Amino acid sequence: MSASNEHDVLVAGAGPVGSIAAIALAQAGLSVALVGPQPNAGDRRTTALMLPALEYLEKLGLPPFSRDETAPLEVMRIIDGTRRLIRSAPVTFRASEIGAAMFGTNIPNTVLLRMLKEAVEKEFRITRVGSLVSEWRLGDERASAILPSGETISASLAVAADGRMSPAREAAGITVARRDYPQTALVLNFGHSRDHGHVSTEFHTETGPCTQVPLPGNRSSLVWIVSPETAAELSALDDRSLSDRIEERIESILGKVEVEPGRQIYPMSALLPSTMASSRVALVGEAAHVFPPIGAQGMNLGIRDVADLVDTAVNHRDDPGSERALSAYRSARRLDVIARQTAVNSLNVTLLSDFLPAQVARSAGLGLLAAVSPLRGFVMREGMQPGSGFARIASGWRKQVRR
Repeated sequence: MSASNEHDVLVAGAGPVGSIAAIALAQAGLSVALVGPQPNAGDRRTTALMLPALEYLEKLGLPPFSRDETAPLEVMRIIDGTRRLIRSAPVTFRASEIGAAMFGTNIPNTVLLRMLKEAVEKEFRITRVGSLVSEWRLGDERASAILPSGETISASLAVAADGRMSPAREAAGITVARRDYPQTALVLNFGHSRDHGHVSTEFHTETGPCTQVPLPGNRSSLVWIVSPETAAELSALDDRSLSDRIEERIESILGKVEVEPGRQIYPMSALLPSTMASSRVALVGEAAHVFPPIGAQGMNLGIRDVADLVDTAVNHRDDPGSERALSAYRSARRLDVIARQTAVNSLNVTLLSDFLPAQVARSAGLGLLAAVSPLRGFVMREGMQPGSGFARIASGWRKQVRR
């Protein structure tokens, strides 16, 4: 095996989280092999990145996102669109309430992938390999990936950024708890006659949330979670009929709707591995956690995976894949992942449930958020960065003590 095939870290999966991991690890001084095909350039989905994630990407040297291609998220609101007996009060979260100009930015995946591809190409410590891994061999001292060509790439640490069906995770013997929901997400972009005002609206329905997120101009992205049968029906409609259905579902808040080409459908599920790392493999992104798209948590959680993994690798630079390093990573990520997974899945389950106490609990919780400004501020801060809400409370207590 040639020396060029030996690296400090091997990142499997060249999607957004895998690319960010490769860039961050390379900038930390580690040699990295980024293995995997370039993601689908026709992906019409968007990603809402919160301010901490944007700041992390800026720290890695990515240029600021252009307002011509992305849209800031200044206000986020929840509207109960169910027809149930117990309905929740609308809740509006304003970034200005916590002293911020915006919560984050909604970015088309094509834009994000293009910028990350360019950033990867600039890093001399990254070796880019555009093929899948045919076989994994995980030893006591090294993790090795066998390519279709028969070539072997070896590293101290393997980073599984290869998606929810992660072959690297399976090779490491990490089991997963999986839950399939009776839900399917219809994803598309649409134009509208009224200005969105940089407001994102999440309509809660009996089948899940229907979320509109601003794009540049009078355009928005939509993630509409419905039953699989309804998703098939909606996807088969002509543009005008589908536009009318969307306009009705979002209560005409944006005026006349015109869907754009490119509808996509994704079955909904939740996935949680038994551990975040084992056998020289550390999980990040969807290899580490999958849950319904509620509250813009998925990619932001994946970037926090990367940040903690890089810190761990740097602190164990002599052997970033050692059990000592993996144990530190497991400890750093466990609480954040479980807390986000539990919160999102619990909210999704209460939306689907016809059990009256569950509806009362959801209504009461959202009612408190609508009525109590300090609680709303706490939730907004925690939603953007774990611990920041508690830090704000602690800061307030210290100021009271000083007085």
